[in-house]
Amino acid sequence: MITKAADLKKLTGLYEQSGNQLVVLYGRRECQKEELIRSFVQDKRHFYYRCRQASAEDQLRMMGEEIGRCYDVHLQKHTYDEYFNRIRSGNASKLVLVIDEAQYVMKKDAAFFAAIVKLKMKRLYPGPVLIILTSSSILWVEQDLGELLAADAKRVDCYMKIKDLNFLEVVRTFPSLAVSECIRLYGAVGGVPAYMRMWDEGSTFAGNICSLVLSESGPLFDAAQSLIATELRELSVYNTILAAIARGCNKLNDLFLATGYSRAKISVYMKNLSHFDIVEKAVSFETGGWENAKKGVYQIKDTFVNFWFKFVFPHLSDLYRLPERDFYDRYIAGELDGYMKRYFRNVCMEYLMLLNQMGRTPFPIHKMGTWIGKNGNIDIIAQSTDRQNIVGFCNWDRPQMTMEMCEDMAVYMSQAKITSEHYFLFSATAFEPALVEYVKRDSRFELIDMNEL
Repeated sequence: MITKAADLKKLTGLYEQSGNQLVVLYGRRECQKEELIRSFVQDKRHFYYRCRQASAEDQLRMMGEEIGRCYDVHLQKHTYDEYFNRIRSGNASKLVLVIDEAQYVMKKDAAFFAAIVKLKMKRLYPGPVLIILTSSSILWVEQDLGELLAADAKRVDCYMKIKDLNFLEVVRTFPSLAVSECIRLYGAVGGVPAYMRMWDEGSTFAGNICSLVLSESGPLFDAAQSLIATELRELSVYNTILAAIARGCNKLNDLFLATGYSRAKISVYMKNLSHFDIVEKAVSFETGGWENAKKGVYQIKDTFVNFWFKFVFPHLSDLYRLPERDFYDRYIAGELDGYMKRYFRNVCMEYLMLLNQMGRTPFPIHKMGTWIGKNGNIDIIAQSTDRQNIVGFCNWDRPQMTMEMCEDMAVYMSQAKITSEHYFLFSATAFEPALVEYVKRDSRFELIDMNEL
């Protein structure tokens, strides 16, 4: 089981609080919230109900039947008030009530949440209770739920969004894999727990991609399209926009020229994709060199969707025509390192934040980002509250990091109008001997080999 320890810890903290709590727990379908809940309640008194896509009347009937069986009670009124009055822990311990995929009942029956509010206010079951409403619809929770709850929104104590595993958690999940292989895995399928479970630690990266993604019988063959279609209609429009972003059309005007859609239409669809965590606007770190920075740059945020639209979607005909390994060698192998640079940079950022948490950075980091320049980028800028800077430069695909590459970084810093007394140089390969000798004489620089990450 792949479960984020931080999520379990947060739920446990809520459970240990006095009184009643109401939590909304949500994430994408592949976040495996069910496993998180199963792990959390295994040693606690609890009642779990999974909502179905059914009529309000049928939902009410099915929940009543399950409560009747669970507590061996005879229900008479068949209302949610009665249901939540008959649940119990059986002792002084706190009861955990889990209503999974709660959107299916809340969209159709206002009486359900009205009863939940009464339960939280101790007007039904009087004992302590932790109420967890879960959903795999990010759009519904973040766009519709607040309006649905209206004045009762204040009754929700906590919104918990289950996020993908970070890189450190991926490394811990696959202890036998080299760091470079973990980075490739991370850059291809992301930290999605369900995808992690499918990955064969004993196979190669290419072997996993062929069997999971490129094979018609592979579990991830249709995953990108299914993810988008789960919550968004007009799949053809979204495919067109995402394919354009994947091939480098990353500004609004570029998308207008590439797709033929109006700018207003693109903006609406980009907003939907953003709410669904598929696309994001990459905002350049704020520096004095704003005139040299790119503005309004979009990128595909979801890692696996990005991989699919970069390597697979443009060549869909050959996906069905070629053997999986031939497709991989022709369309993925040669461009993989260039694609992975973004994810290596993200890993380096995560490493720097970890150093910060351990108190091993020159100063406490307040914010961090990337400067996106018109002529080149600064991979990492980490800044303190009093605007001291750490500048990071990341090399993934070149044979070694060189003095010349560092000189290029100095040019970009000039364009960004920032200075720094602290430089972290990350390399997935090696460091040029001349650079190593130079750093020995200049304490502002720190070299970090990939295997230290």
